[in-house]
Amino acid sequence: MTFLGQASATDSATQSVADATNFMGTVVEFLKANGPGYALQIVVAIVILVIGRMVAGSLRNGLKKVMIARGVDASLTGFVGSLVYFSIMAFTVIAVIGRFGVQTASFVAILGAAGFAIGMALQGTLANFASGVMLLLFRPFTTGDFIDAGGIVGTVKDIQIFSTTIATGDNIRVTVPNGQLYGGVIKNFNGYDTRRVDMIMGIGYGSDINKAMEIIRDLLTKDERVLKDPGITIAVGELADSSVNIKVRPWVKASDYWGLHGDFHKNCKEAFDAAGVDIPFPQTVVHLNKVED
Repeated sequence: MTFLGQASATDSATQSVADATNFMGTVVEFLKANGPGYALQIVVAIVILVIGRMVAGSLRNGLKKVMIARGVDASLTGFVGSLVYFSIMAFTVIAVIGRFGVQTASFVAILGAAGFAIGMALQGTLANFASGVMLLLFRPFTTGDFIDAGGIVGTVKDIQIFSTTIATGDNIRVTVPNGQLYGGVIKNFNGYDTRRVDMIMGIGYGSDINKAMEIIRDLLTKDERVLKDPGITIAVGELADSSVNIKVRPWVKASDYWGLHGDFHKNCKEAFDAAGVDIPFPQTVVHLNKVED
């Protein structure tokens, strides 16, 4: 029994060696017949890979330099550069695989289907991303600007790819999706260096209009925050129910808007009181007619 087991093991080992020898022989014959062709394909594939990597790197670096020169946000610059680099490298790898006879159409189809599925699943996120890219590229507002957008009024604290952080006037932190901001009207109160302050001062019908307008002009002329150009507009705007409304429109630097607005109303009230110019309360005149029986 022992000798039979040893013979069987010896036969199995001999058969394994024979199979391995046959396999190596087949490989050698295949390489002799096809080796030069495959070697050339490998060299071409390596060249394509190297050139693709060089092109991807050059485009990424060049794009970064252009975006930095134009003042594009650093986070967007890095993201776009990486996106361009990996996109070119993906096509390069597909081209390399195609050199070895592999059907790349299936790879492209799979990538397309995967991209479509991801896009459908992340519609809102991708919309916010696209809006974030547009905000960072075209800069309708920057950090520190006071804006009215997406139903939120406040100061911009941070602009990210997917959302923007705004601090409201009472210092509440609000995170707004970029799609909500870019998809609507954006009012940037710091968009220009100067602003016009629109105010209305009402005086009584019995008060001297010219005197009131002279007081208003004198107050604005003495205020150093009021710009000389454009000039000040002071005109009667409306004969209202209870008052004669005078439109007052000086120009100031954007940073001086609220300071002048508050100070002028206080100073004008005091000047009107001193000069006897009446600022009436809203009132209604009722006429009663007595009817005899």
